[in-house]
Amino acid sequence: MPPVNLRHAVRALLLDEEGGHILLCRFAFARPGGTLVVWAAPGGGVESGETLLGALRRELREEVGLALDGEPPHVWHQVVVDPAHAPGYDGVVNDYFLVRTPHFAPRGALTDEQLAAENVTGLRWWRPEDIRGYRGRDVFSPRDLGGLLAGLDSGGLPETPVPVGL
Repeated sequence: MPPVNLRHAVRALLLDEEGGHILLCRFAFARPGGTLVVWAAPGGGVESGETLLGALRRELREEVGLALDGEPPHVWHQVVVDPAHAPGYDGVVNDYFLVRTPHFAPRGALTDEQLAAENVTGLRWWRPEDIRGYRGRDVFSPRDLGGLLAGLDSGGLPETPVPVGL
């Protein structure tokens, strides 16, 4: 059996310290039958020779304009094996880090055109209860993002990254 080629990425669960909101990126993917909109934590691929935290720092500067200090806790680990999930790959590995930050207006180093080339079409602060109660056509990644955030809030930080599903 040939090895599985997974895209390794990092994501930041950016929670504002004041209101408990989480900053999410709006990704729009053209699919047969319509556009799939996915709200996901900012982040992206780990480049060759880059550490997870180095990639996280770079991605946050590029996408939302946040300079990350310190070493945030690594809270979730996600593996999705599905060739339709990441073009050119057999799937993706996402490592999620929890970052508490003052509320800010996100604006990264990338232009709107550069963000669009990465399928990012917007940024929004969400209340976790609005994610849990959402009934629209958009989806969240991970799909149970609202429940997972509630678990972080009530259970504290895990000692090791918690495996999460799609």
